[in-house]
Amino acid sequence: MRTLFLPGLLSDGRVWQEVADRLNLPLLVADLTRDDTIGGMAARALADFDGPISVIGHSMGGRVAIEMARLQPGRVASLVLANTGHTAIKPGEEEKRGRLVDLGQRDMRELAEVWLPPMLAPDRIADLSLVDDLTQMVIKAGPEVHERQIRALLSRPDAGTTLPGITCPVLLMTGAQDGWSPEAQHREMAAMTSDSTVEIINDAGHFLPIEQPDRTAGTIQKWRSGLGD
Repeated sequence: MRTLFLPGLLSDGRVWQEVADRLNLPLLVADLTRDDTIGGMAARALADFDGPISVIGHSMGGRVAIEMARLQPGRVASLVLANTGHTAIKPGEEEKRGRLVDLGQRDMRELAEVWLPPMLAPDRIADLSLVDDLTQMVIKAGPEVHERQIRALLSRPDAGTTLPGITCPVLLMTGAQDGWSPEAQHREMAAMTSDSTVEIINDAGHFLPIEQPDRTAGTIQKWRSGLGD
């Protein structure tokens, strides 16, 4: 069975590369750059990769993974949801995200300078190599992809209505210092599912897979071994 990796907003395969390497898995990455709805992203990923799959999603990619399990539950054998969420759009969110879209249209590097630091654990902000790699990732994505992905997030479905119907095993994980998708949010999601595990990893923020690849991979491997996967 193949494992499909889903990146988040303004992200690409590099977020999952080190984790995939440690799991001895090929880095199969879904393209979440071409659609402006979560449903469209999920449908494209399902069309691009046939057969049964295990899905590992980060942030926005986790929301797409949930939608994939809703659309074709018979094909999704397991879900790993890292640093993700389940709620529909929140009050004031459209205005905040709109300002970031405007900023990105003017200067993607400036957007990265504003957007990235709150996404990292405080002690990782000074990691110049990490920050530079993530900055280059954001710049590479570009303003058009950013705007499409923001439209998808602003029109996202309430995944809380989908989670109770998911029957495959689910691993929910986040960084202890993730202020964007905190532990409490993942425990809420776990309470909505029938077969879930929650793992919290210290010294990591919202970009858990790239901040702590060893611990992330180790957590996934241990959980998957318990499934016989």
